[in-house]
Amino acid sequence: MDRIRIVGGNRLNGTIPISGAKNATLPLMIASLLTEETLTLENVPRLRDVAQLVHILGNHGVDYAVKGKRYGQDPLAGQTIHLTAGAIVDTVAPYDLVSKMRASFWVIGPLVARMGEARVSLPGGCAIGTRPVDLFIEGLEAMGADISLDQGYVIAKAPDGLKGAEYTFPKISVGATHTLLMAACLADGTTVLNNAAREPEVGDLANCLIKMGADISGVGTSTLVIKGKESLHGATHSVLPDRIEAGTYAMAVAMTGGEVMLKNGRADLLQSALDTLRDAGVTITETNEGISVARNGTALKPVDIETEPFPGFPTDLQAQFMALMTKADGVSRITETIFENRFMHVQELARLGADIQLDGQSAIVTGVDELKGAPVMATDLRASVSLVIAGLVADGETIVNRVYHLDRGFERLEEKLSRCGATIERISA
Repeated sequence: MDRIRIVGGNRLNGTIPISGAKNATLPLMIASLLTEETLTLENVPRLRDVAQLVHILGNHGVDYAVKGKRYGQDPLAGQTIHLTAGAIVDTVAPYDLVSKMRASFWVIGPLVARMGEARVSLPGGCAIGTRPVDLFIEGLEAMGADISLDQGYVIAKAPDGLKGAEYTFPKISVGATHTLLMAACLADGTTVLNNAAREPEVGDLANCLIKMGADISGVGTSTLVIKGKESLHGATHSVLPDRIEAGTYAMAVAMTGGEVMLKNGRADLLQSALDTLRDAGVTITETNEGISVARNGTALKPVDIETEPFPGFPTDLQAQFMALMTKADGVSRITETIFENRFMHVQELARLGADIQLDGQSAIVTGVDELKGAPVMATDLRASVSLVIAGLVADGETIVNRVYHLDRGFERLEEKLSRCGATIERISA
């Protein structure tokens, strides 16, 4: 199993290209199930989760093609993929596939909308809480689907098609919003989704669906109105840049010092996180090229945060910010409100010398003068990269084990960081 070796102490200077967003790419790929025609996605990151979803969609009969790289093209540039679901050959998403990636459960919406039935295994993914599927089920039932559970599978049936309905999410759920939004595009009548997630990735999916012929209003708000169509057509869509990747590298620069241009990063997608970094003493400059992040000699100030749905501070940047606060001059409180059990990185950061105490949903982080390199174990995707950030300033060598988590969500992380001066390398087993 691969590991990542880091020798801390180097400042970061240069340019890091921001990849297409993983959290947008996955629902966009699943949207290909809604049409017989080809959906072309540009700026797709090369990630393990993308490859896994290709396999899952192939199981349903989706043809997949990757546009070849041109001579001289930057290997970090996004890829273009073509997805064609001319005929759905299987409406079953089996446990051995779905259990490896939670987002693959979202196929239930397009499948039951287009085919009138779906049998999808209950999901897997990162071990950061239960993340139940009750909102998916309630929403599809509101649209007329008959839902049952059998031996770990959710079985959805709508032989006469889904019907437009009004559904109010009892709590904000990005995954359920993606799923019901896709399903509603082929429902008979108008669907209104209240208290829908406002994350940029939801808006990116909606904009792609509109290109495919869907009638959607309220994009970017908490109320989505979808007038169902008999069918959708093909389209070409470029995936928006990854705000979590941009925020992660911004925190890495804040940690090490130096100055890095996050090329193609969009500040409007992570304004809350950037404002928090400014409060910590980091210089953030928005330009036409992207986001410039710099810290030159100033001490990091402690900042309290609480994770919230967009436009608040993202839960997917909580672990990275905690790593940053281990070097702040004072005490910060980090409160996690989205997922339970998302503090598994605390004990691994402590192995590097961090001073962190847990208090219910909060972590109390007291900055230390020095972190020291040590072997650490990645527990989930975002926790993994928090250990990398800490390793960039730790004295000596840090070995991050179980880096397959990183490969699920960060494209060529060690290459991007080493280009900017970090001493970091992958060690293959």
